[in-house]
Amino acid sequence: MATLPTPATIIGGPISPYVRKVLAVCEMKGVPYQVDPIVPFFGDDRFSELNPLRRIPVYIDDQVSVSDSTVICEYLEERFPTPALLPQGAAERARARWIEEFADTRMGDVFIWRIFYEAVINPFIWQRPRDKERIARAVADELPEIMAHLERLSPASGFLFGGISIADISVAVFFRNLAWARVEIDRDRWPHTHGWVERTAGIPALAKITRIADTLAQTPLPQHRRVAAELGLPLTDSTVAAAAPRRGPMTVSNP
Repeated sequence: MATLPTPATIIGGPISPYVRKVLAVCEMKGVPYQVDPIVPFFGDDRFSELNPLRRIPVYIDDQVSVSDSTVICEYLEERFPTPALLPQGAAERARARWIEEFADTRMGDVFIWRIFYEAVINPFIWQRPRDKERIARAVADELPEIMAHLERLSPASGFLFGGISIADISVAVFFRNLAWARVEIDRDRWPHTHGWVERTAGIPALAKITRIADTLAQTPLPQHRRVAAELGLPLTDSTVAAAAPRRGPMTVSNP
């Protein structure tokens, strides 16, 4: 168990794949934490002060207040090195970091901003109709390229670098959001990727967080905090949630 004078605070709800990545790493490393499970776009002015980009997660402990899931996970890896979630050796560490970057950027762009945003965020946050044609174009034109790349990377068994690593987790978390957007991956077309993602999703730390997120994905927004507590997610005493959503400086908006 990692030692902190008080639990770390993680701002952001586990529906976000980036938040799930950080929570899974905390679980694996035994870092005590409490969560302010705000929904994306619902942060108040205090949230803007913590992260002027207005994106989740934000991580706060006795030494730092930082944003961006990759920065947070690298900090956790350096401060709490056991168990290691980066492979040994400079070359393999660089490769793992690149896979994490590919997931955070390219997969995030397509899985989240082009598909999940249109299928879930627009109707439930902004009360705008789904752009089904835009979703269909992303699924037909952009998703196969990503899946083909992942299929070339995917191990036939186990994980990318032997034991579980941040690279495996960073890729796997995005597929749950795809499922919530009701987009299914063709198991026959990309069998190695499907198996790899299933194995990664099944590790206890990630499976625990995903079960909570699955329920929250079906819960009305005003009830998220109460339901998260009922599901056993340790919560902060206060919240930086706002009553109404607002866009951040980098938020995608429809034309």
